[in-house]
Amino acid sequence: MIRRPPRSTLFPYTTLFRSPSAFLTSADERILCKKYELYLREFCRKFQPSMPRSVIGTSFIYFKRFYLHNSVMEYHPKEILVTCVYLACKVEEFNVSITQFVANVNGNREKAMDIILNNELLLIQQLSYNLTVHNPFRPVEGFLIDIKTRCTNISDPQRLRPAIDDFLDRCLFTDACLLYAPSQIALTAIVYAAGKMQENINDYVTDVLMGTDGKDKLNKLIESLKNIRTLVKNLEPPPKDQIRIIEKKLDKCRNQENNPEIGRAHV
Repeated sequence: MIRRPPRSTLFPYTTLFRSPSAFLTSADERILCKKYELYLREFCRKFQPSMPRSVIGTSFIYFKRFYLHNSVMEYHPKEILVTCVYLACKVEEFNVSITQFVANVNGNREKAMDIILNNELLLIQQLSYNLTVHNPFRPVEGFLIDIKTRCTNISDPQRLRPAIDDFLDRCLFTDACLLYAPSQIALTAIVYAAGKMQENINDYVTDVLMGTDGKDKLNKLIESLKNIRTLVKNLEPPPKDQIRIIEKKLDKCRNQENNPEIGRAHV
């Protein structure tokens, strides 16, 4: 009969009784998640066949929501990351088989397949089975059509699209998707793009979009748009020197029961 190794083998004495300084702080975990969000975007950009933006947006939101309630010391981001993308492909109806999916993964593809399939149910449970995600990409299209129809200040709203896309791409790395409605994020991107192209859509927002009945909500909307823009403006890349230290610490303090390398070694 195959026996599971004693717990002391999985968690050595020196790991079980470390001082708190041996573990990651919440700031450390946030830095590490930011690093793996960069990996997530790069993986999605290089994915073949080409991945719709809705899948990328949903992947980011799954990843962020998972680590609202879980620690990177419990579940390593590199394993959750690919599972988030795979689940997002299913939910957004971007039909790729697991074999096609892991063909985009560097390294041992059989191992990657095992990790994804083993973590898929865990991810769904941690998302509380709420898998539908409303991304800001669709509201952007609605706003652009509405601007073309009801805003006479801008003759060609499509000129705004490159700046809109740039803003939304950067917005993925913030917590805006957890704090604000997709329509507010979309409108912020459009206002930002209009300003960058030296177009004025203030009248569209205040008079056309909000109308006379929405004047009492205008100040709250403007505050939300400013807050979203501030989140994007203050975005900074994770410090590389700290990442190396954090990853070395994580190797020593992660839960080895959730380490696929340890799991394989004792089967």
